Amino acid sequence: MEDVVQKGQKCPFEKRPQKDMYKLVAVDLDGTMLNKYGMVTEDTKNTIKETIAKGTDVIIASGRPIDSIKTIAEEIGSKNYFIAGNGSLIYDIKNDEIIYEKFLDKQKILEIIEICENNSISYNIYTEETILAKKLEYNVLYYYKENLKKEEKNKTNITIVENMKKYIENSQNEKFLKLTICDESKSIFNSIIRKLREISNIDVLDVGHMSRKTIKQGTEDVSIEYYYTEISLKDVDKWNAIEYLINKLNINKEEVIAIR
Repeated sequence: MEDVVQKGQKCPFEKRPQKDMYKLVAVDLDGTMLNKYGMVTEDTKNTIKETIAKGTDVIIASGRPIDSIKTIAEEIGSKNYFIAGNGSLIYDIKNDEIIYEKFLDKQKILEIIEICENNSISYNIYTEETILAKKLEYNVLYYYKENLKKEEKNKTNITIVENMKKYIENSQNEKFLKLTICDESKSIFNSIIRKLREISNIDVLDVGHMSRKTIKQGTEDVSIEYYYTEISLKDVDKWNAIEYLINKLNINKEEVIAIR
C-alpha cells in the first residue's frame, strides 16, 4: 500500500489533482469515518460522494458485521464492495454476495468461549448477520445506543443469548467472523490475552490502550471505557482483504490508500 493514514490525520485524497487520484480508498468506520456518536457527518458524506464522482472507489473496511456496514455504505454512496469482520470477508454489494471469506470454525469458537466463561470476562461473537452477546455492555452497549437513533432497517443486529455455549453447539449454518473481548481491568484483560495466545491458528489483536466511546444518557454524554481486543482466524486482516481486491480489480498498490 502506498499510504496508510492514521486516525486523527486529515484525509489527503480529496485534494489531489484528477490525474493523481487514487483508484481505491479503504476507510475504517469507528473512530475514523464515524464521529463519537457513531454517525457520518454531512461534510464527510459530501466529501466521499465527491471523491466517488471523480472516479475513485471508496470502500468501507471495518470490524463490523455485514448488515451494519451495508446501511453506512448506502449512506455514503459506496456501491461496489466492503470489507467486514476486520478482513474476514469481502462483500460484493452489486451482486449481493460474499466473494472472499476466512471464518473461525465452531470448535475454535467453543474453545475461546470456555476460557472467557471460566474467567468471567465479557465477550461477543460476530457472525455474518448479527452480534451475539450475553448482555448489553461495553462495545455492544455502544451499538445498542447507536441503534436508538437509527431507522429499523439501518440498525446493527444484536442478539442476546443466555447460554452461549449451547447456542453455538446447536448452530448449523452460521459463519463466525470474529470475537471481541472486553474488560475494565487491565490486569484481568492481560491475563486473558496470555491464555488466548496459547490457542492455535488464531490471531489476537495487540492493544495497548483503552477504548473510549461516548453514549447519550438523556441529555448527558457518558463515556464508556474498557480494554478491548479482537480474535480472528490466523492471517486474517484488512490488508490481506485489500490485496485481494487489488488483484481482482487489476490496479497497482500505489493507487490505493487505507485510512484508519
